[in-house]
Amino acid sequence: MPGIEKLPIEETLEDSPQTRSLLGVFEEDTAAISNYCTQLYQAMQRIYDAQNELSAATHLTSRLLKEYDKQRFPLGGDDEVMSSTLQQFAKVIDELSSCHAVLSTQLADAMMFPITQFKERDLKEILTLKEVFQIASGDHDVAINRYSRLSKRRDNDKLRAEVVEDVYTSRKKQHQTMMHYFCSLNTLQYKKKTALLEPLLGYMQAQISFFKLGSENLTQQWEEFLGTIGTSVQNVRREMEEEVGQMQQTIQEMERACDALYAPCDPDPAHSPVCRNLTRKQGYLYIRNKTGLVSSSWERQYFFTQGGNLMQQGRGEVAGGLVTDLDNSSVMAVDCDDRRFCFQVTSFDGKKVVTLQAESRKECEEWISTINNISRRIYLSENAEELAARVNQSALEAVTPSPSFQQRHESMRPTSKGRTGRASSISSVGSEPSPALSVLSLDALVAPETPIQFDIISPVSEENSGQNKTAPQSGRRSNPFGESGESTAEDSEDSILHQLFIVRFLGSMEVKTAESVDVISETMRQILAARAIHNIFRMTESHLLVTCDCLKLIDPQTQVTRLRFPLSTVVQCSSHQDNKRLFGFVLQTASGRGDSRVVCYIFESNNDGEKICDSIGLAKQIALHSEMDRKAVEKKKEEDKAKEKQKEELSKQRQIEKDLEEQSRLIAASSRPANPPGSDGQFLVLSNSQSEDSDAGEEGKKKGL
Repeated sequence: MPGIEKLPIEETLEDSPQTRSLLGVFEEDTAAISNYCTQLYQAMQRIYDAQNELSAATHLTSRLLKEYDKQRFPLGGDDEVMSSTLQQFAKVIDELSSCHAVLSTQLADAMMFPITQFKERDLKEILTLKEVFQIASGDHDVAINRYSRLSKRRDNDKLRAEVVEDVYTSRKKQHQTMMHYFCSLNTLQYKKKTALLEPLLGYMQAQISFFKLGSENLTQQWEEFLGTIGTSVQNVRREMEEEVGQMQQTIQEMERACDALYAPCDPDPAHSPVCRNLTRKQGYLYIRNKTGLVSSSWERQYFFTQGGNLMQQGRGEVAGGLVTDLDNSSVMAVDCDDRRFCFQVTSFDGKKVVTLQAESRKECEEWISTINNISRRIYLSENAEELAARVNQSALEAVTPSPSFQQRHESMRPTSKGRTGRASSISSVGSEPSPALSVLSLDALVAPETPIQFDIISPVSEENSGQNKTAPQSGRRSNPFGESGESTAEDSEDSILHQLFIVRFLGSMEVKTAESVDVISETMRQILAARAIHNIFRMTESHLLVTCDCLKLIDPQTQVTRLRFPLSTVVQCSSHQDNKRLFGFVLQTASGRGDSRVVCYIFESNNDGEKICDSIGLAKQIALHSEMDRKAVEKKKEEDKAKEKQKEELSKQRQIEKDLEEQSRLIAASSRPANPPGSDGQFLVLSNSQSEDSDAGEEGKKKGL
């Protein structure tokens, strides 16, 4: 077996950019292994499923042959020869079915189990360790930033102890997690060999066992080769077990040896004295960058000396960059209002001043001594340590802060330059129109000589025609906490879908049609060609927010909405056929004159453009279903109102009928003759109930007044 690449566990505590860069290579290799293993697993799963299907089909065939005697064919008759022959075939096929079932079991145990175990256990374990390591690394960065911001003037013992304990815990957790993560990645280099060879070995052994009765020669030919592969697998496994044991032992030794180095404070000077004879040094420092006339910011970088130069390198970068030339330079400890353990490096001509912060006083003194030795070119001499010992006195004097020197060179510091924006090179993406499109059809999509907009400018016709034209067009600031001074309906954040993407605006132009998807490809081709011709490389970066109501382009720094596209106006959205990072959509809006205006917008994304198009399509589907649900609810409300109105009209009609009946009874009672006088000379009066009884054919009862 060839040599196995390994990550150095001994360098996990230093956590240098070179180690992180090498870790990135191993992570890319792990991702490639995972992708390939998934494809191989799918192929073997198809073999296993096909073998199970073949076993079931063979068993079904045998059962049907056995049931031939039970069949009653109208023209077949009783054929004993055919029946006995089929019974013999049934016995042979039944045996084959048993062999196929055994083969399926062997494939499940010898082929599917190893690759499934590698895929579900080993690869997922590495993925989990990667997430834990990233979390631990982030916690360590937060803790060390908090520790570095401790004020020297307002020194709080309790707060400093808490911060030191936090740094100790986070650094220990990061170191231990990183060592175990490295161990798993190194182990994977062995396991990937066995994970690919063991399933194939099991597959071949199962097949040979299946065909052994009829292929003795073939079996003898392959047994030697398979035996060699099996021996190789065992050798790799033994080597892996030895390497895992050594790595575990190294981890235990490193955990015991590095326990005292987790704390950021100064160690015991008796056990770890300051070394003042160094001519090379490396480690993390904070560098102060001026952001204005009186304001500044601190940035943590990895610094190292290379010859007579001081270099810096960001985490994840491949190579370092020059900070300053240390030959004949001066270095001294300085007092900073907001930081401790600071020192200042001034170039030989005094034009460049670099202020750095170390993690502890010991680190600060060692950096000052090292830069002092390099500035005197001691590193070029044969006996550098003896010469460095003679200049230690000047280094000790430089450890004492000298604010006067800092004030003397304050006016000589160069003004801070703004960071130049990242220029994304726009190359030809080969966006040729489809062969079915001719020049005439391309002119029908996009007219030649059409003006192209290369920067984001809010269109006049974008839902603001009814507003005051003197209003600011910079957009409304989006509050990340969901609070706003003016809560409008169109800016409501109650949408079901909220997806944010980082995009860069390439350009937009007005097109003739919104029906064909090819119009987006043709617009991409013309915009990219125009940018290349006019040497336009600057792109406006924005955040594209996709909701169920609209698409928003938000400024990433000010959170101001630059553009807002209602989702109902987006009629087409697609990505480039070759370069999936390019995507665009067609917007159709109504202008003030009554006709429609079709504009195609083209963007470049960090992610896959197809994901953004899918997100927009999903938003349109959600909006469509929401509109359908809203219409169904409104229709139901209208039906309920109609039913209530019908009930009210029916109750009114019944009340009118009751009133008419009452009036008819009163008229009938008033039209009857007067009652004759009684024997006692008094008149009898019939009540309404009595009159109703008389109308029904019953005899009324008389009551005396």
